[in-house]
Amino acid sequence: MQSLKVVVFEGVQNLAIFAAQAQGYFVAEGLDITLSFTPDSTILRNGLAAGEYDIAHTAVDNAIAMVELAQQDVAVVLGGDSGFNALLFQPDIASFEALRGQTVLVDAPNTAFALALYKIMQKHGLERGDYIAQPVGATPFRLARMREDKAAKASIMNLPFRILAQRAGLRLVCEATDEIGPYLSTAGFVMRPWAQQNQAALTSYIRAYLRGLRWALTPANRAAAIALLAERLRLAADVAAEAFAIASAEGGLARDAAIDIDGLSNVLALRADVEGQWGGQAPPAEKYIDTRFYAAALASLN
Repeated sequence: MQSLKVVVFEGVQNLAIFAAQAQGYFVAEGLDITLSFTPDSTILRNGLAAGEYDIAHTAVDNAIAMVELAQQDVAVVLGGDSGFNALLFQPDIASFEALRGQTVLVDAPNTAFALALYKIMQKHGLERGDYIAQPVGATPFRLARMREDKAAKASIMNLPFRILAQRAGLRLVCEATDEIGPYLSTAGFVMRPWAQQNQAALTSYIRAYLRGLRWALTPANRAAAIALLAERLRLAADVAAEAFAIASAEGGLARDAAIDIDGLSNVLALRADVEGQWGGQAPPAEKYIDTRFYAAALASLN
């Protein structure tokens, strides 16, 4: 039995992992999985680089940041989803203009959903200096902060937290992808040297992951998948059901976790545009991808 340390953010995007654990697919591959929830992207990125974790599943822009900002040798090996992200305001904020001079919450200031937020704000007439972007960590922390501190006026949230936010009285303003276009959010990525040294284990992991995803999206397993989300994320049954409906719909969890090249290309374009990286000209998405292990895993399932 080979041990693998997997790090993720808490959320519905981990349904395939939960299912593969519950159905015994990892064990069947000879893998002992330790799953950790990270409090923020900095800890996740630093931990992966230091070998504290073997595999990370989170917004792919974190992998890009590791490559481009920290000069780490990272490869994206698996897709996931478009993020299920929505922008939420405090109920007293009636317009984007009302956010001028106000505080908005992000995870880390230079990656992923923060860049998406900056772009959305820019589209609606607000530049970076027009508001205060305050990093507070993962979505659960941002939701808790907005519930406790009414001076925290806006944030992007994913599932199930966007649902919990609405039930707490926050106002859903827009879907992120409606504003910024196709977007690859969750992706699986690893350090390339680790992947080279653990090719069989990585292929086995991806195969079990895909089996878990297929199980979760099989209509006959819908009730069991919702119950699994409720258990693992400590959700009320109706919240879990609503979250599953969004995640399993068209544009939700990518079938067989395929890497969305258009979505990844747009993530790169956002970084080039918002951060001015690469002189404003994004590199090709293929620079960050290694599909060998995914292809081998998928071929063995079909």
